[in-house]
Amino acid sequence: MFIDSHSHLDKLDYSNLHSGIDEVIEKAKASNVTDILSVGVTLDAFPHMMELIQPFDNVYASCGVHPLDVESQFSLERLYKFASHSRVVAIGETGLDYHYQPETKNLQKLRFEQHVELAVEIDKPLIIHTRQARQDTLDILRAGNAKKCQGVIHCFTEDLAFAKAALDLGFYISISGIVTFKQATELKEVVKALPLECLLIETDSPYLAPVPHRGKQNQPAYVVEVASYIAQLKGVSVAEVGLKTSKNFHNLFFRQKNSYE
Repeated sequence: MFIDSHSHLDKLDYSNLHSGIDEVIEKAKASNVTDILSVGVTLDAFPHMMELIQPFDNVYASCGVHPLDVESQFSLERLYKFASHSRVVAIGETGLDYHYQPETKNLQKLRFEQHVELAVEIDKPLIIHTRQARQDTLDILRAGNAKKCQGVIHCFTEDLAFAKAALDLGFYISISGIVTFKQATELKEVVKALPLECLLIETDSPYLAPVPHRGKQNQPAYVVEVASYIAQLKGVSVAEVGLKTSKNFHNLFFRQKNSYE
């Protein structure tokens, strides 16, 4: 079994590539992908995402404001309201991105701090995006006592030192299709160095489709390719990668009522 720990199901192409979300879920099931986490990036888009995934018991949700969307409509009241939804298992996607929008740095930091405060208060894990902001990301997580709620560094592309610092905070490291890219040499070494017990796998659909699907729109079924590549790097079976990363998913997002075996 496999779990796609990070997908944007509301952003897939349902006009040409898929007949609807039902087809995407069925394709995932056919590839033995049992569960999917659909991640929110703006508050305005959250209700539509929840309506889209509502019929599917194996699809969970997060709510948050992506660092590249910090200028979108925002209110703490709405964020807290959405975060309390029973299908919401995490807070985010949140974090910092100084690569694409350094001009919004101060607002990104404020929003990030607000997400961390909420996650700690209601004890739901964080989903973190970070790019060219390693030290500020760690500083905000430490200052906000994020070790209490834990979380995941999603679509990991940082170095091993950052990974170890995140692990010290009780965070998991999520590996996307980027690991299959030829140029991702440092990431491959990080994956080799880290134990499976701290890894999750993801697609970040509809982005970053792994080899051999690179250039196509990504979808949850392709998370199996990520697991397969990790298995090759670490010299273990694909089944072991699937089993351990699925267990990690349940341990993180359902730790309060975890019955995973």
